Amino acid sequence: VMGVAKAALEASVLYLAADFGPRGVRVNGLSAGPVRTLAASGIGDFRTMLKWNELNAPLRRNVTIQDVGDACLYLISPWSNGVTGEIHYVDGGANINGMIAMDKAGELGDLLSETAAKKG
Repeated sequence: VMGVAKAALEASVLYLAADFGPRGVRVNGLSAGPVRTLAASGIGDFRTMLKWNELNAPLRRNVTIQDVGDACLYLISPWSNGVTGEIHYVDGGANINGMIAMDKAGELGDLLSETAAKKG
């Protein structure tokens, strides 16, 4: 269900950008990777998601709230005056990877086993 909702939001960015562009209104979306927050700590296996992202994102790190805020500042600044209808990914490049890197599968497997053992 989440994939459908995300696709609908991303499509809305395109349609709104096309509709409001002639009036000088820019519409862009921001898609952040997993970010360590108090709310996120309530998500089951969030630690595993963070580790997967760290092992597989091209930048080999998780993004921070600061990273997301900086991207927002760019999108509202004059530096992005020519940008509309875009989804700006702030995820360390994780969106370009379709699956787990096989050379990291062992590390993730160990982490998953550890997580499963904790759940009993």
